[in-house]
Amino acid sequence: MTHVADTEQVHAAPLAAVRLRWWREVIYVAAFYGVYSWIRNQFGSAAVSASTALGHALDVIQIERWVGLFHEETLQEMVLGFHSYVVFWNIYYGTFHFVVTAFALIWMYRSFPKRYPLWRNTLAFTTGFALIGFASFPLMPPRLLPISYGFVDTLAEFGALWSFDSGAMHKISNQYAAMPSLHCAWALWCTLVMWPQVRSWWAKTLLVAYPIATVYCIMITANHYWL
Repeated sequence: MTHVADTEQVHAAPLAAVRLRWWREVIYVAAFYGVYSWIRNQFGSAAVSASTALGHALDVIQIERWVGLFHEETLQEMVLGFHSYVVFWNIYYGTFHFVVTAFALIWMYRSFPKRYPLWRNTLAFTTGFALIGFASFPLMPPRLLPISYGFVDTLAEFGALWSFDSGAMHKISNQYAAMPSLHCAWALWCTLVMWPQVRSWWAKTLLVAYPIATVYCIMITANHYWL
């Protein structure tokens, strides 16, 4: 009887350790993102003057015009007549970067635990590094530019699952965090993480398409510039 009990304890100990590590990772990721969000929002629209963010936007537009890249308004105009299509991309913008990134993290943790710490740390570094851009270069996104530039705030006009105009979101969100685009950075991270691990052609096709679709999304929703 004692031998059986000892055996059960031996097997239970590694299982408990795995569970502890799982919860520890959840706490680490949640805490990191909470701190990141708090710091990011300290440089948000409530703390930065609109004139500063607009000035930076005009600088970006001038550079894009100089190199022939300022076509965001034309790209958006092509889809404004398709209501459901725009709503889909609004929802994509607000959800996919969380859902797909979380899936990639969990998948790596469960299937490739030895590689997981490197990719988790890479994601954390990338996310933290973006704070430098948000703090040093608050940038007004195209959707908030004066109406003369022709952009439409698709979230306000077409709707989705959430809105920047809601009370709490309007106060705490950083609407001038338009450079760099973490949506694009996270999408590329997901592709790099999962590409070596998948074998089927359709999975690799989806991985290539994901960051491309994300760039398209941030353009037609007027949340970011090409640069």
